[in-house]
Order: sequence, then structure tokens, then C-alpha cells
Amino acid sequence: QLQLVESGGGLVQAGGSLRLSCSASGTQTGAKTMAWYRQVPGKQREWVASVTNSDTTNYATFVEGRFTISRLGTKNTLYLNMHNLRPGDTGAYYCSARFIAGPAGDYWGQGTQVTVSS
Repeated sequence: QLQLVESGGGLVQAGGSLRLSCSASGTQTGAKTMAWYRQVPGKQREWVASVTNSDTTNYATFVEGRFTISRLGTKNTLYLNMHNLRPGDTGAYYCSARFIAGPAGDYWGQGTQVTVSS
């Protein structure tokens, strides 16, 4: 069974940094696209950043150069390096992956909590 597991969340002061990780298990196939989403209190889940299997990256406007997404493609391991964190970045961060085989589908992790104190 294909699963995504996130790690690396925690409590950090404003201006600090965190690194989130996500690993996929249960497949030998590389994901077509992997992404990070977040859900901050009082808002719907929103897209943060994504990376394709050709290492093309895209970021939400609110990232403003503070986050970097990267992946180890064949190992389906995804990272999000976050710097200059703000209290408004507080929320649950979710890893997502789209597979076109092995088995095909969109998959989500269970989320990891990021809390930024002022």
C-alpha cells in the first residue's frame, strides 16, 4: 500500500527555520509531481510548493523566497526547507504526490504541525 509520511514539524520562534521531510513507501515508481500543502487555522488547505520529476519547481506567492522545495526523485523523498518563518506560517503541513503508475493516483500524508511563535 502506497503511503506518504511527513516529519520535521515543530515549534520555532519567528525568524527561525525548519526542514520538513516526506517519504513515500509501498512503490518502486517515481512520482510525477510532489508537493507541499498547508492548512492554517481558519483557512482551507492551500498549496505551498511543488516539484516535478524533471525538478521544475513552483511556489505560492506567499512563500516570497523563504521556502525551498526539493526531492530525491527515484526515492520519492521530498523536502521543504523553510526560513524566516512567520506566525502566519503556523499550521499543518501536508505532503502530496501524484503517481501515474505503481499504483496511479493522488496520495496525501497525515500532516506535520508547524508552530511559529512571535
